[in-house]
Amino acid sequence: MNKIAFLFPGQGSQYTGMGKSLCDAHSIARETFEEANDTLGFDLQKLCFEGDSEELAKTENTQPAILTLSVAQFRVYKQELCIEPHYCAGHSLGELSALTCAGAIEFSDAVKIVRQRGRFMQKAVPIGIGAMAAVTGISRREVEEECGLNSDESRVVVIANYNSPEQIVISGHKEAVNLAADNLKAKGAKIIPLKVSAPFHSPLMNPAAEEMREELKKYKFVELKYPVISNVSARPYVSKESIPENLKSQIISPVRWQESMEFLQRCGVEVVVEMGPKTVLKNLAKRNTPDILAYAYDNNEDVSSLTDKLKPRNCDSKDSRLKLIVRCLAIAVCTKNKNWDNDKYVAGVVEPYRRVQELLAELEGNNMEPSLEQLTEALRMLKTVFITKKTDIKEQEERFKQIFDETGLGHLFRDADFQ
Repeated sequence: MNKIAFLFPGQGSQYTGMGKSLCDAHSIARETFEEANDTLGFDLQKLCFEGDSEELAKTENTQPAILTLSVAQFRVYKQELCIEPHYCAGHSLGELSALTCAGAIEFSDAVKIVRQRGRFMQKAVPIGIGAMAAVTGISRREVEEECGLNSDESRVVVIANYNSPEQIVISGHKEAVNLAADNLKAKGAKIIPLKVSAPFHSPLMNPAAEEMREELKKYKFVELKYPVISNVSARPYVSKESIPENLKSQIISPVRWQESMEFLQRCGVEVVVEMGPKTVLKNLAKRNTPDILAYAYDNNEDVSSLTDKLKPRNCDSKDSRLKLIVRCLAIAVCTKNKNWDNDKYVAGVVEPYRRVQELLAELEGNNMEPSLEQLTEALRMLKTVFITKKTDIKEQEERFKQIFDETGLGHLFRDADFQ
């Protein structure tokens, strides 16, 4: 089995239309965006699918948008392939996506945290005061020296991202960034000014870091299911207790991405999968660790290649089987009724529902795994409920697809009339 790591991108990867095809194809992705909408109190999904690009680019919108798509892709991957990652790593904002997918932060909490993180970072420095620029074609030592020469008590420029051997990003006061950039350009470097709303990962973000520290006191964190690499140390988190301090510190510290990727390689990782919009981290992986196979879940060709590479197995387990029965019962209840014949309703809805409800109670009470016959009974109950309630065929098909998407058990019923 290949060792796999998931990579989660940061700001700059967003684009209008992101996530739409994923949500069209997978109910669990739609539900992820709907949960984000409910949590934030506005239509994030609409903003991602068809919103104005400038509105989407606002950091308080960009951060929850990218996190939501990253989590949606992760959930789809888990259903489709059922192969757990050995490590997770995220670039800046992506570190919160990684922690969320590793189970350390509840998704609804994470969406609120990054929304606030974006607000804190934007208001920390007035627009026009700070700047960032990507630097290529020159050594790390020379960039570090130039940052030091152009920083003093009144202005500062620092390295914000160690992205790869070829690319470093500098950040700080606009005047200092421009001076450093001009001097580096004179030495042969290529400079690309970045269209950002604030000088991220620099000392100018200190007010945001302090507000983040206070904000994180409102939330509960749990132990990680998978090791997550910290931007600050380029090493895995030690425990859940280190989460608040790391997330506060990374706002003002450089992202040590090159070191993070080299660490994953030393740990034997052979495959990395980018979860989020575009392919920025996939491309950086090719520069940092060319021996590692890199895929992006936002690219359909990559998803197909990844599926072939990992040879997906089914997701059959006791938990997934119990979940199928639970979902059948839940959908039976919430499906709209169009049949007002009481006798037929009792025979076609109430009685079969009660039998499956009693079956679930017995299975859970005795800690038993449902058999294939018992799963079939739950699905046939739901089919009977649909027929009795006069549910249209398209909705029936969508509901059964939803159940099989969520549980990964569709392979058990390929020859049945449920899908």
